[in-house]
Amino acid sequence: MKKNELTGYVMALTAIFIWGTTFISTKIILKDLTPVEILFYRFLIAYFALMIIYPKFHKIKSLKEELLFLSLGLSGVTLYFLVENTALQYTLASNVGLLLSTAPIFTALLAHFFTHDEKFNKNFLVGFIVAMVGIFLVLFNGKYILKLNPIGDLLALSAAIFWALYSILLKKICKEYSHIYVVRKTFFYGLITVVPLALILGADFKSINGISLNLGLNILFLGLGASALCFVFWNNAVSILGAVKSSNFIYLIPFITMITSSIILHETVNLIMIVGCIFILVGVYISDDRVGKPKLKRVNSIE
Repeated sequence: MKKNELTGYVMALTAIFIWGTTFISTKIILKDLTPVEILFYRFLIAYFALMIIYPKFHKIKSLKEELLFLSLGLSGVTLYFLVENTALQYTLASNVGLLLSTAPIFTALLAHFFTHDEKFNKNFLVGFIVAMVGIFLVLFNGKYILKLNPIGDLLALSAAIFWALYSILLKKICKEYSHIYVVRKTFFYGLITVVPLALILGADFKSINGISLNLGLNILFLGLGASALCFVFWNNAVSILGAVKSSNFIYLIPFITMITSSIILHETVNLIMIVGCIFILVGVYISDDRVGKPKLKRVNSIE
């Protein structure tokens, strides 16, 4: 494994680990804020944080490129997070976690038809099936009853599709730009597109005095950690590993959520959940296309 490929894996895993803990923060914040308000605060903080780190602006090259950035902001920020947060209001968090974990299969499908270097393969299919078995074991291990809620579950599935679209569009961005600049501009268009939705949905934004310490810390975590840092890491990972391989790590989110819930919420971890986690890890390994190939002869998929 080459150094830059290792960097891609580390960044992808770091982003996934943090994202795997955000369900807890979002659930806490939803007691005080609406989904669109959470989205606005989260990415406003993230945008200004990245502006401080990378204040440089680039000249607009073309309308086509600006529309691409607009599409990134709309799909990966506004629609994905608004739909995900709204889904948590209508259905179980376990349902949302499971359905969002289907993002890699949608990413692979889109990549197969709209890219030249990431085609669908047998290993991905096998890995997907194995990982999904693990996800079911982790989420529905005897303690939970699968309750289908048409509105919430369809919203969660839609969020997975929006994330897959974002991952594919990300590959089309000019490689000359800094990853921080790409994320910052994506967040800018995310904020631009969320403001009209906030007005339509009647968002009632709190003043600083109306935000408690606990609420403020959770918003900062989502803004600085889960948004500013993780999006930069994720974009870098996608540029190194590719959209499909990076998205395979999304299978790990239920596993990470289980661990953090056990530590923070003191939820019990049983044998079935552990077995499920093993299935998830094996599924990721298979999807990574390593099975049956000598590691030293493997072609690096840097893009």
